[in-house]
Amino acid sequence: MTESGESSGNMDMANRGEASEGIEKADRGEANEGIEKADRGEASEGIDKTDRGEASERKQMSRFKRQAVKVEEAQQRLLAAADGLALGSELVPLRAIGGRWLAQTIAATSDWPPFARSGLDGYAVRAADIASASPGTPATLRVVDSVAAGELALATVQKGTAVRIMTGAAVPKGADAVVMLEQTAEAMLADGSSAVLIKHAAAAGQHIAPQGEEFRLGGALACPGTLVRPGHVALLATFGYAEVAVGKRPRVAIFATGSELLAVEAPLAPGQIRDSNSYMVAAMVEQSGGVAVMCGSLEDKPDAVEAALASVWDDVDLIVTTGGVSVGDFDVMSDIIRSIKNNSVSGSEDANRVLFDKVAMRPGSPTSAVMLNGKLLLALSGNPGACFVGFELFVRPVLLRLQGASEALPRKVRAKLRTAVNKPSPHDRFVRTTLISTEDGSLHADPLAYSKSSMMASIADAEGLAIIPSGSRGAEAGDMIEVIIIP
Repeated sequence: MTESGESSGNMDMANRGEASEGIEKADRGEANEGIEKADRGEASEGIDKTDRGEASERKQMSRFKRQAVKVEEAQQRLLAAADGLALGSELVPLRAIGGRWLAQTIAATSDWPPFARSGLDGYAVRAADIASASPGTPATLRVVDSVAAGELALATVQKGTAVRIMTGAAVPKGADAVVMLEQTAEAMLADGSSAVLIKHAAAAGQHIAPQGEEFRLGGALACPGTLVRPGHVALLATFGYAEVAVGKRPRVAIFATGSELLAVEAPLAPGQIRDSNSYMVAAMVEQSGGVAVMCGSLEDKPDAVEAALASVWDDVDLIVTTGGVSVGDFDVMSDIIRSIKNNSVSGSEDANRVLFDKVAMRPGSPTSAVMLNGKLLLALSGNPGACFVGFELFVRPVLLRLQGASEALPRKVRAKLRTAVNKPSPHDRFVRTTLISTEDGSLHADPLAYSKSSMMASIADAEGLAIIPSGSRGAEAGDMIEVIIIP
């Protein structure tokens, strides 16, 4: 009985073991397949090159009570925070305002043109005097004066007379048309005085720019929040604006966290890499109109990071960090953000609050933003690709809004996807891409290789971020998608 029972028990255990192993393998296979097709988490984007899966990500994220927000919601929260941190304006010399945002309404200080002027070289005439002129029977007019740009004619154009005129010169009194030089010939009257033969008739107003044709006195030229382009500079100079009020440039402290980071000039060491993120972010800050304040790299120690932040607090308007925002044991920015979330930071609730600590996006879902002692801090991923995407989606709009830009969010276009991106994702995916204009006028998006979160090879070539919608299929070649334009 015992022998049989033991045998039966052993067989039962063996069978159950084999069955369990088989089921476990099947379950694991199905689970792995499902996880792979759904959400492999930020790790699959290159953080540790391990597929932790959706369930693993939920477990890790719940450890910090993180709730993902949509990209659009995160952007709106940031812009609302930026609106409360207005930096004001400053008067800047005209020669230095290109690329800045206006902080005042610009109005015409005179009519433009301020006088009726000639559009070309020729003769100022009365249209009635040459109404019948033709190459075969030209009209003969006495030339009574000559006027160049910047001068005024001394003579009045009367019946049977003309004034030689240059481009841009004020049209003399009495004239109502200008005939181009190529339609005339020099002549001489019987008394030896100068004359001109007009070979074509002209309508009143021909080749004359009337006073106020482009602008009237007091008319608006540009409004606050306008990006000053070279054309605006020309207008401002035209109307006498030697100085212009523009939004102040935000000063941005840039920190990279990570004990593995070396200075750019340092030789590589085992297990360490040079800090590239800080320099990339600094270049993007300057491109966005800000002033980059390079603060170096920090070890993964909360006290050291907090001390470093405090050291620049009064000198900057915005803080951007890279790295340390995921769920690893040494992700120091997550610790700081969690302390704000748990109300462990002294100060008012409004001055210290988490705007978001997870975004429904790939790459860079741990991207976070907080108000810390009344100052905005954006914590980007340490992976170069995710850091780049996070800046374009969140930091650049904040910088533009702080300078008063009326349109701060990234510009989007529609394009046809040239190569399939069939990697499923529970969140929208932002894929680096080039843009190709075809002969038929359509725009194509061609995703770049080496575009994992941890890879930087394709960042320099990226002209846009192809938005691949969330779901189980990704996007197929030929699909129409939205693309964010990279400045």
